[in-house]
Amino acid sequence: MKAKVYVTLKKGVLDPQGKAIHHSAELIGLSQLADIRQGKYFEISFSNGIGEAEAREAAETIGRDMLANPVIEDYRVEIE
Repeated sequence: MKAKVYVTLKKGVLDPQGKAIHHSAELIGLSQLADIRQGKYFEISFSNGIGEAEAREAAETIGRDMLANPVIEDYRVEIE
């Protein structure tokens, strides 16, 4: 079983890296873009035999306590 954890900046938090990417995209002619926000992606593989509920709970704990800064970031978990 695998968990995917997506960490993104909360709305309203400045994103200089996203702004730099957006500016670079405009320089190569991609003027139709409204905004680009950067984030982080993590894959967590679990041992065989773990149930979906247990995997989700573990991934939620890791996302909340280790991967995301709750002051400026949100996270979401998908189980595969």
